[in-house]
Amino acid sequence: MQVVLPPRGITRLPGRHVTDHQMRLYMKYRQTDTPPVAAAKASFSSSTAYRFEKNRRLPSQKKGTRSRRRPDPLADVFEAEVVPMLKAAAGVRPVAIFEEILRRHPELGAGIRRTLERRIRAWRAIHGEEQEVIFRQTHEPGQVGLSDFTDMGELGVTIAGARLDHRLYHFRLAYCGFEHAYVVLGGESFVALAEGLQNALWSLGGTPREHRTDSLSAAFCNLDRNARDDLTHRYEDLCAHYGMRPSRNNRGIAHENGAIESSHGHLKRAIADALLLRGTADFDDLATYRGFIDEIVSRRNARNAKRIDHERATLQALPDRRTSDYEEVIVRVTSSGGFTLRKVFYTVPSRLIGHQLRVRLYDDRLDVLVGGTHLVTLPRGRPHPNGKHDQVVDYRHVIHSLRRKPMALLNLVYRDRLFPRDAYRRTFDRLRERLPDRKACRLMVDLLALAHERGCEAELARQLAADLDAGQLPDLGRLRAQFAPDPACVPQVVVQLAPLASYECLIGASQIGDAA
Repeated sequence: MQVVLPPRGITRLPGRHVTDHQMRLYMKYRQTDTPPVAAAKASFSSSTAYRFEKNRRLPSQKKGTRSRRRPDPLADVFEAEVVPMLKAAAGVRPVAIFEEILRRHPELGAGIRRTLERRIRAWRAIHGEEQEVIFRQTHEPGQVGLSDFTDMGELGVTIAGARLDHRLYHFRLAYCGFEHAYVVLGGESFVALAEGLQNALWSLGGTPREHRTDSLSAAFCNLDRNARDDLTHRYEDLCAHYGMRPSRNNRGIAHENGAIESSHGHLKRAIADALLLRGTADFDDLATYRGFIDEIVSRRNARNAKRIDHERATLQALPDRRTSDYEEVIVRVTSSGGFTLRKVFYTVPSRLIGHQLRVRLYDDRLDVLVGGTHLVTLPRGRPHPNGKHDQVVDYRHVIHSLRRKPMALLNLVYRDRLFPRDAYRRTFDRLRERLPDRKACRLMVDLLALAHERGCEAELARQLAADLDAGQLPDLGRLRAQFAPDPACVPQVVVQLAPLASYECLIGASQIGDAA
């Protein structure tokens, strides 16, 4: 190794102190080299090397205790006032103590804040209370799957311009990081948990041995003891159906579910980024938005494909079928043409008035059955945040009765929900402004009947919107002609009548057979 010695008289740069590491290098090279050569290899001057020859202690061992350069501004107040505050209220923030000290001693000034915060931190390190320790866990493949819900309101997602108040049900395997997300329209409920969990397990192709959730307090709130016990048994039955051991973390201790809590933030940030790249948070319908979420989750799972395949081989087999992921309720259809369930009124075909129905409640829909026969699927509604009742109305269920009693439309309780599109509502408002109430109601009911009978709800809505923009009232005769069936599309049925002689032949043959 060629060593270039510094010129005579050149020393180390001022302000750059020799470190303990450099001193140890020097002592190592000094075993075989002269002081100038060893100093050059350790990157300091030969004059410094000759000083080290006289005193071979490390630089850190030579440093004396550093004294204060200015008076301590907290000398009179820290032990006398700050320490009693810290002992009396262990969780008090340093900024609160700072504001209180300034209130008592304004002459200290705002410049003591950092000094006070450092002093408090040092005091707590020596005299503070013991803190909770987070114990990191080792996860085994095929052991633990976790479920939780996360609110998505902050992303501002809209469906056809209407804000979508929703959550995500989020499932994750602790070992490999497999994820599944399902858009939940209501709150945290057992129905949402059961549907989302089963979707995740059948998508995964197997089941872990343990299913871990939070305390499920949101799903059990506002329920009496019997209802809570019933949901507890249903949850245990759900886990037993898939051979999983149910477990829960302690209420309010989120880090016990940390394998999925931290993943919430990563998933929501990925969705937020995808919305920004998409250019809009508005979707045509709920199915499109759910497909958007599924695509993002699939991309995240693709990054862990090898680990997922490894853990999938250790999972338990799925059962032969899914179990119920709905809640079943018995309702009776009233003379109003519908039933009320969970503070929401639903219309059904009027032929069901007086019948008892079995309703299966899913997170986003209701399946209505008579006995074991499925009748209709209704979108699930939810009461207003202030507790006010809401309605889910299909005008097709009541239009035949409205045609006989059109004035019922004027003060109908669910009138605003009756109109299938905004153009119909605006048309009725315009009719009431320009026509007597009786004529306005009659014309509006006829328009709804036209939309139902001709199957032209969307096309008629566009025509009504065009008339409104032009400042015209709808012409019912013109609209009926416009949306009348096309004669060219009506099939021509030709019936060929058989000659009467053929019947006489049949009669004669019958008589011959009788005579025989």
